[in-house]
Amino acid sequence: MKDADARTLYALLEAQAATGSHHPAVVAPGRRSLSYAGLLAEVDAIERLLRARGIGPGDPVAVVLDNGPEMAVTALGVACAAACAPLNPGYQRAEYEFFLSDLQARALILQQGHDSASREVAHALGIPVIELAARTQGEAGRLLAQGSAPAAPARRAGPQDVALVLHTSGTTSQPKLVPLSQANLCASAVHVAATLALTPSDRCLNVMPLFHIHGLVAALLASLSSGASVVCTPGFRERDFFAWVEQCSPTWYTAVPTIHQAVLKAAEQAGHVIRDYPLRFIRSSSAALAPPVMAALEQTFGCPVIEAYGMTEAAHQMTSNPLPPAPRKPGSAGRAAGPEVAIMDQTGTVLPPGNVGEIVIRGPNVTSGYCGNPDANVAAYAHGWFHTGDQGRLDAEGYLFITGRLKEIINRGGEKVSPREIDEALLAHAQVAQAVAFAVEHPRLGEDVSAAVVLHEGASVSEPALRDFLFERLADFKVPTRVVVVDRIPLGATGKMQRIGMAQRLAAALQTTYEPPRTPAEHVLARIWAELLGVETVGRADNFFGLGGDSLQATQVNARVRRLLGAELPLVTLFHRLTLAGYAAAVEAATPAPVLERLGQLADGPFNLTEEQLVAALDATPRAGSVIGRVDRRGYRYTGGTGNE
Repeated sequence: MKDADARTLYALLEAQAATGSHHPAVVAPGRRSLSYAGLLAEVDAIERLLRARGIGPGDPVAVVLDNGPEMAVTALGVACAAACAPLNPGYQRAEYEFFLSDLQARALILQQGHDSASREVAHALGIPVIELAARTQGEAGRLLAQGSAPAAPARRAGPQDVALVLHTSGTTSQPKLVPLSQANLCASAVHVAATLALTPSDRCLNVMPLFHIHGLVAALLASLSSGASVVCTPGFRERDFFAWVEQCSPTWYTAVPTIHQAVLKAAEQAGHVIRDYPLRFIRSSSAALAPPVMAALEQTFGCPVIEAYGMTEAAHQMTSNPLPPAPRKPGSAGRAAGPEVAIMDQTGTVLPPGNVGEIVIRGPNVTSGYCGNPDANVAAYAHGWFHTGDQGRLDAEGYLFITGRLKEIINRGGEKVSPREIDEALLAHAQVAQAVAFAVEHPRLGEDVSAAVVLHEGASVSEPALRDFLFERLADFKVPTRVVVVDRIPLGATGKMQRIGMAQRLAAALQTTYEPPRTPAEHVLARIWAELLGVETVGRADNFFGLGGDSLQATQVNARVRRLLGAELPLVTLFHRLTLAGYAAAVEAATPAPVLERLGQLADGPFNLTEEQLVAALDATPRAGSVIGRVDRRGYRYTGGTGNE
């Protein structure tokens, strides 16, 4: 049987074992390799173990094992015989309570002696616990999994039986349960292998978690579908990455952008390993790879970087950039690489190249629907396509450019802002290693834009400098109100940055410490801001838009500054210099010398003056356009000239 014809995982493995039984399948650092014949024997043993407990095709079985060869073999065995539901070993008790209940798991598989909150939760829910003992000596992934059922099962899983059950990330609502059939997984594995031209001589270094679709399909199943081998590591470790390369001689690896950035950092001390153990290519998926990072990887490793686009509902891969000599387009997720891909408007019309709309797909790797969620199915399956929820466009050559997640698009007072565009602009700065833009609540705009960056080691750059950099590359309304420098950006369990909720996770970094106004101009502006924005105090580090300001109020600030101090400033100044201290410096530079001199001559400056005294003192100083009339109990109220404000 050809691997391309296999529509169940067992048939896929059986085909490879028949043609290359002694070829290495599962590899691990410091261990002997497990051959295809050995892997198939382990899969058979796990199937017998499950059958002895009455578990068969489609029955959900939760697996909580650390990354490594044992997890790879167990996940494969369960997926061949039942419906594997791999869960993050780092979950807390409440998370296990939700996921195990939602799965309605028939059993939970743990490593013998493993201390996990899932064990207690399973007992409380009445879910049987199956313990597997790893053979720490010998071949990688060998388990002590023995069952009393006959070797030949009553019924093997068929193409339409569920093989894998995963939850979506749940960033915007309760996670949805995604069932992937045997046929879905086999199709996607073959798609990835074909895209990358994998052969038995290839070896993937897997640093992705095996409870995630990226690691399961792109690294593990794609390798096994082509007769290649996969190195099963404990997960990504920056300090060990190049030692694994040296020990296991991989020809490629696949990862998310944050891991690629860490690899680049480690590569600074590993030039000899890169030279002596060259990679054929590097693959990136699960999040957008910034073009500067892609260029740095290719320069460092001397091989192409293949960026792909995937999601759980598609059993991972949907599009991919091709291998050379076909063109790879930085910033693009590539061409259709398995399912059909189209761009659709809200009416269900497929749009021609160049138009932006929702990315939709259909094909043999796409799940037939969510478990027990009819509302989600109605929304996702319409017009004969699966709606991804992502926004993008196709160019004339069929390359996909993703412009954002529809639910992540930031609506800044009616202006739509794609956070991905901001990420890429920030990553073009020489000092920035990582970047994420996200929405924050705003009382008038609805949403405002902020961003967080991690700098390269030893780098230093100020927030105003980063915003100035962005103003040169983005429309003004797209530039974040805040760009905070942090030591690390919070990541999800799979190493991806999740924008939804980022404002809450970075709340401490976004907060500013109150520092009272110092200069006369800062005091004057603080009073204007406080009145317009309805706040009690305004400090030097406070941000005009962060305090709730909008463009209309910015216009009012500009007018009052001009009439009170005679400072002629373009409106855009406040958008570029958002803090009180920054804006005050710009105002001082534009204020006529007599006014500044008068402010400096005031007893103790304006610090201890009432508003009435300050207005009277300034009104006695000649300046252009002064129309101060009176002050009421709310603060400045200007009359005359162009009328009431």
